[in-house]
Amino acid sequence: MKHVTGIMMALLVALSSCGKSNDNTPPEKVAPLNLVVNATVSTDSSGTVIFTATADHAVSYDYDFGNGYIRTTANGSTSYTYNTPGTNNYSVQVTAKSADGLTIAKSVSVAVPVSTALLWSDEFNQDGAPDPKKWGYDIGNGDNGWGNAEAQYYTDRLQNAQVSNGTLKINAQKESYNGKDYTSARLLTKGKFDFTYGRVEVSAKLPAGGGTWPAIWMLGSNIATAGWPACGEIDIMEHKGNEPQKIYGTVHHPDHAGGNADGGTTMVANETGAFHKYTLDWSPKQLRWYVDDKLYFTFNNAAGLPFNHNFFILLNFAMGGNFGGAIDPAFTKGTMEVDYVRVYKN
Repeated sequence: MKHVTGIMMALLVALSSCGKSNDNTPPEKVAPLNLVVNATVSTDSSGTVIFTATADHAVSYDYDFGNGYIRTTANGSTSYTYNTPGTNNYSVQVTAKSADGLTIAKSVSVAVPVSTALLWSDEFNQDGAPDPKKWGYDIGNGDNGWGNAEAQYYTDRLQNAQVSNGTLKINAQKESYNGKDYTSARLLTKGKFDFTYGRVEVSAKLPAGGGTWPAIWMLGSNIATAGWPACGEIDIMEHKGNEPQKIYGTVHHPDHAGGNADGGTTMVANETGAFHKYTLDWSPKQLRWYVDDKLYFTFNNAAGLPFNHNFFILLNFAMGGNFGGAIDPAFTKGTMEVDYVRVYKN
C-alpha cells in the first residue's frame, strides 16, 4: 500500500508540474502575412497616386512615399499627390503592423508625371545688375521697421548684387558704410510679381562664417495696409553661419511670429560648398518645405490664416542681428549664390 501511495503521489506531483509549466507559456505573437501593395497613378498628370495595401492580421499600415513624407492608415488605403514637375520615380515602402507589434514590409516603384505650368522665373543668364523688370531693392539699415538689429546696410550697388556666369551673387562685405560695419543686398519682387499658391524652387549655394544669415522668403503683398505679421511671412530657407548645415523653414502669422513662429529644420551636408534646391509647395490645404526634393516640414493652411492671398519673393543676405547672432571678427566677405528662382502654378 505504501508503495502504491508513493507512486500516486509522484504522478500527482508530475501532473501538477506539467500544468504549471503550460500555464506559464506565453501566447504566440501573431505576425502580419501576405502583404500585397497596389498603386494606381492618375492619368491626368496631376501627380496623384492611389495606394491600396492588404495583409492578413494587419491593424495598421505605414506609408513612406519615397520623398520624406510618411503617413499611417488603418485600412491600408490612401492617396498622395506628388508635386515635382516632370516624370519622377519614387520607391514607396509600405509596412504592415499586427496588433502584437510585428511587421512586414514591401516596396513598390511608381513613375509619376506632373504637368505644372511655369508661372515666373529668373535664370540669371544676363550679366550685370539683377533684371530691374523682376527685382527691386530694399535700401537702408532696417531702422524703418523691417530690420532685426542686423549689422549690414543694404545697397543697390553691383558689388553687393551682381549677375555673372549664370548666377546671382549677393555679396556681404565688411566695410564702414552709412554708419554700419557691413554692406549687402536685399532683393524683392514687390510691385513686379506676386502670386497665390504654387511651387517655388530656388537653387542656391549658401555663405559660410559666423554671423552670416542668408534667406529666401516671401511676404504678403498687403503688408503696407495689414502690417506684419498680419500680412503673413513664409521663410522658404534661412541659415545661420553659427549653426552649420542647419536649414530653417518657417511661417510667421498673428500670435505665431518671431521666436513663437511655426517652423521646422533639417540638416544639409555641404550647404556652403554646393548648390541645393530649396522648395516651398503652397496650397489652400498645406505648405510643405523640401530640400533637394526631401520633405522636412508641413504646415496646415486654413481659411483664417494669412496664407491665402498674394505674396512676393525676397532674397537677402544679412549679418548678425537677432537671428544671425555673433559675427566672426575674421569675416571680410561672403556670397549667397543663386542659380535660379522658379515659380510653378499648381
